[in-house]
Amino acid sequence: INSDNFTLNAEKVKAYFDKDLYDIINIFSQGSVILESKNGTKVLGNEVEYNVKKEEIKIKGKKSFLQNNEFTMASDESIYLNNLTGEFELYGPNSKLITADIKITGESIKGKYSDFDGIKEVEKLDVEDKKEVNIITETSNMFAKKAKYNKQENLIELFENVIINRENESITGDYAKINTLDESYFVKTNDSKRVKVILEKKDE
Repeated sequence: INSDNFTLNAEKVKAYFDKDLYDIINIFSQGSVILESKNGTKVLGNEVEYNVKKEEIKIKGKKSFLQNNEFTMASDESIYLNNLTGEFELYGPNSKLITADIKITGESIKGKYSDFDGIKEVEKLDVEDKKEVNIITETSNMFAKKAKYNKQENLIELFENVIINRENESITGDYAKINTLDESYFVKTNDSKRVKVILEKKDE
């Protein structure tokens, strides 16, 4: 299918129209789906539903993939994105969200992006995993079972089995709060444990 806004290739396609055959409002496709929009969004999946009017994309199946000019999403189960509200959700094994500044891995990744000076940036994030969430930035490699991010507050919060590795230090605890502007942090732990910080010497 070739339209003014996108091209679509798949083994099976159901298209729903409004006024005529040139007015597509919803598309459901299955089997080796490749969807590319004129604004630079690329979608791959076993099953893809695209609501043109609501600008909603739902992707299901292994190696589900969505990429635009600002971020990349991948999952082995499902991806949801609403380009009007900025809301997105990834669920299932090998779920990842990658931007120019951060890489996030977790079983459940929910969030919202907004336009800041014409650039789409992640505004809020909630990430969970039964085993381990991983957040990689330019300076830190962080692990926990749950993580939250708030751009307006410039804050990352980590919950349970927290590990923060950066440069010459490694910090462990049960809860951590990190300021993304100055990279200062607060770490605490349960009463029965202690916060642990390991510093490695540098040759200078």
